[in-house]
Amino acid sequence: MNMTNLDECIHIVDDGISLEKVLRSITEFGVQEDAFYVFDVGDIVRKYEIFTSKLPRVTPFYAVKCNNKTIVLEVLAALGANFDCASKGEINQVLDLGIEQNRILFAKPTKLASHIRYAATVGVDLMTIDNEDELHKVKSLYPNARWPPRLIIRVRCDANVAQCPLGAKFGCDIITEAPRLIRAARFLGLEVVGISFHVGSGCEDPPVFRRGIAAARNLFDYASTLGYNFDYLDLGGGYPGNTGTSIDKVRFIIRIRSQLSLRRWSFSFDMEMQSHGNKWLSSRTFIVLQFYFRKRFIADVINLALEEFFPDPSVKVIAEPGRFFVASAFALATNIHSKREVCNNEQDDSVIHVMYYINDGVYGAFNCVSNDNYHPIPVPLKSIGGKLTSSSIWGPTCDSMDQVVKNINLPTMNIGDWIMFKDMGAYTIVGATNFNSFPHSKVKAIINKHYWLLLKDHLSLAEVRIATGNMIFRLGLDENGERQDGVENWSCYQELTVDKSKLLHLKEDCSS
Repeated sequence: MNMTNLDECIHIVDDGISLEKVLRSITEFGVQEDAFYVFDVGDIVRKYEIFTSKLPRVTPFYAVKCNNKTIVLEVLAALGANFDCASKGEINQVLDLGIEQNRILFAKPTKLASHIRYAATVGVDLMTIDNEDELHKVKSLYPNARWPPRLIIRVRCDANVAQCPLGAKFGCDIITEAPRLIRAARFLGLEVVGISFHVGSGCEDPPVFRRGIAAARNLFDYASTLGYNFDYLDLGGGYPGNTGTSIDKVRFIIRIRSQLSLRRWSFSFDMEMQSHGNKWLSSRTFIVLQFYFRKRFIADVINLALEEFFPDPSVKVIAEPGRFFVASAFALATNIHSKREVCNNEQDDSVIHVMYYINDGVYGAFNCVSNDNYHPIPVPLKSIGGKLTSSSIWGPTCDSMDQVVKNINLPTMNIGDWIMFKDMGAYTIVGATNFNSFPHSKVKAIINKHYWLLLKDHLSLAEVRIATGNMIFRLGLDENGERQDGVENWSCYQELTVDKSKLLHLKEDCSS
């Protein structure tokens, strides 16, 4: 019996089964060779509940560019999220899922003319701009549009620390350019409805959100003197999503000085670790009087700033989270197909460096290494003890730049062993290429019974199939989905479209 395209299935698993356990089970089964992702659908549900509960005034517009897997978009749509699209293709993908055009923000300040015309045709009228030439372009492409454009001016507001700064390419100057754009839009008769900023992807500088919100308040007030009544405040992206990070944790940076050497250094730790500090601070160190810098968590900064600068609840506050929703929901398993030991010291040939070659690399899932400034952490899936050896990890292509991890100490592994990489949901799948004709890593989606019972009446799954029974075998099938003899029967059924009115109750269900 052959099943087609098993990667379109969502596999229901027992509560308490982790991504790592699923990865181990699949690789130990022995029939899987290609690299693959496991996607925990429930992790997105949990993240959505965190975002909406910690930022109750903020409506999320998920950044499709971060991860455009259909099931990701369907789950977020069912939860109530809207969508930040950056191109005609992304808009079309969202509309094809039956999502209304008024739930889409065309969030790219510089747009192709054909993409603007397409947006006008399908009724996507809310979009960002950051320069006067774009104003004139939009004006010329919307002469008699059924849906006249509603523009949000994007200003530059850079975080001091961000994984991917964006200010060098997008965002007008708050002081010199933004007021001029507002005046130009008024002269052209264009409707400007608000202000947007983006602090940079993967922000580690929460106070920057207050600076952006305060600047937006000044521009709202200025626009009112020209007859505008802005009602949109777009907080952009930048919300961290990796395991161990969140928008609702406090981080402190403290200075430590060694009494012995008088050397100074800084480091950070999560608030929940504070009470355990004496376990890792030696008796020869002490904390210098007080914390010299404190980072409030992002949600606290935003909520306080909104209360101070935008107390009027009629202002629509939106944001463009991407990695927050998907980063920790995906883990990647890669297989060591080759191994090479090289001498790492000309004076001592016993000093060995091990080069491991895996079946995904920087032209595939690990494009995030160069494109997203990401540093993946390898975790051997087989329990291995013994001495740690200087190692590096390389992708499968013939390019010598295809290096996933440059230098790390790892236990000795063998050809055929598997390495797991967590937090691989953001800016990985979307940037993969077919260089050297290596296939993209497939995605195997799972959901535990708790979240499945929560979601099953709210999802409209046109393409995704729900699989139950003998989960580990099914997830471990080869590309052809061939069933082996002696395996118990299992069911796979098409989920039907459900009443959209049920979506209204999903947020309450998540919180309960």
